[in-house]
Amino acid sequence: MKIAFYNTLNSIVLIALGLWGYIDVQSPTALIPVGFGVILLLCSNGLKKENKIISHVAVLLTLVILVALVGMRLPKSLVSGGLGLVRVSAMILTSILSMVAFVLSFIKARR
Repeated sequence: MKIAFYNTLNSIVLIALGLWGYIDVQSPTALIPVGFGVILLLCSNGLKKENKIISHVAVLLTLVILVALVGMRLPKSLVSGGLGLVRVSAMILTSILSMVAFVLSFIKARR
């Protein structure tokens, strides 16, 4: 699996949907995924070069944002529904895809 592709996809989704959420609700906390997305996007070049440290940093950041989205944002979005739920679900989906790509690449590297 190409972890750089999935990381870049996740980064773009986090940035775009985080900005959309900020514009929609005018809450500064909606910019948290944007910050994580920018940092993850900066990690993409190191992932292409198979840098282990950057890979582990990207996995940690992806895990942190995934836990935050599922644990804190998803329950609130389930109650309110609407486009906020769609945005959060898309960010969760791409973060899960990214995590699966990371785990599979780590398993492949161990063999």
